Amino acid sequence: MTKSSTFTGDGGMKNIVNLSLHVFRGRWFMMFACLLIMSVAGAIYMFAIYSGDIKTALGYDQSTLNLLSTFKELGGNAGIISGLISEISPPWVVLLLGAIMSFSGYIMVWLAVTKRIAKPPIWQMCLFICIGANSQTFANTGALVTCVRNFPESRGVVLGLLKGFVGLSGAIITQLYHSFYGHDTRSLILFIGWLPAVVSIVFIQIVRILNVVRQVNEVKTFYNLLYISLGLAGLLMVITIIQNKLQFLKIEYVMTASVVLILLFSPIVIVIKEELKLWKRKQVNQFPVNIITGNLNLKMNMNPNLNTNLNTSFDNATFLPPKKDVYCWETVIEPPERGEDNALLFNF
Repeated sequence: MTKSSTFTGDGGMKNIVNLSLHVFRGRWFMMFACLLIMSVAGAIYMFAIYSGDIKTALGYDQSTLNLLSTFKELGGNAGIISGLISEISPPWVVLLLGAIMSFSGYIMVWLAVTKRIAKPPIWQMCLFICIGANSQTFANTGALVTCVRNFPESRGVVLGLLKGFVGLSGAIITQLYHSFYGHDTRSLILFIGWLPAVVSIVFIQIVRILNVVRQVNEVKTFYNLLYISLGLAGLLMVITIIQNKLQFLKIEYVMTASVVLILLFSPIVIVIKEELKLWKRKQVNQFPVNIITGNLNLKMNMNPNLNTNLNTSFDNATFLPPKKDVYCWETVIEPPERGEDNALLFNF
């Protein structure tokens, strides 16, 4: 093997590694991770499927079941806690807390329904289901708020797209649950406990605040993601109608779940395509900078007065001092500057 071929091979491998790191660290892959987190964050909408098991296994009447449903709604809508935590901690802390709450809350309900523990008092069951449901607000805050900050010029599109996947999450989880457990609705409680927790932990380092870079075709890319979500919604609707008309076997549930997963992961193609464009643009832009710098140095050597003028210009320039980081409680009553994000802790 020649020296040039070895260099070419090493350089090619290095480019592949750098490109892979660029994709995994990019905004679009972060967006894809948030889509997956939100697509399994809708356990709160599935209470009707397993509520009958709770009622039968624990001997509750309808009024007690309605009380559990009330605490489930309370937990699913009390997002102030996750919002306050997100103000003083990075997104990974919010996602980790949500994963812990999802698993611990629903696993206790599952243990009670399957009689693996003694029948808990009603107030404990209310607490368990409230904790499990409140984990959805942590997923919403950790993923959705982070995406909004990373795509500030497309906030409306980002909000609509991510909330749309939350709306589809109930149907997505249902298809996956049938492929894993068939018609065992008690196992659904266990499933909605560990699945969102695992997805959040897998992407816990991907979802983070990134430097905002303006991209010309940003809205077009979001429209492409929207088309995929509409196709996924149509597919889920057709599958649900057919399953209500026919009796599916487990192998048929596995097949339909596989199709749903393929369509759910298809945005990765758009993500890689966009990150590849940014990567190529980044590589091309490195050369003009070197050329301009070289030309400037050449002109300075030929014309010493140019160097003096540049030094004088820099001496007369005014540089703004870097903005000092302050705690949220230090600016609690100060309004934000135009164009800045409104903090939850309370910018009046």
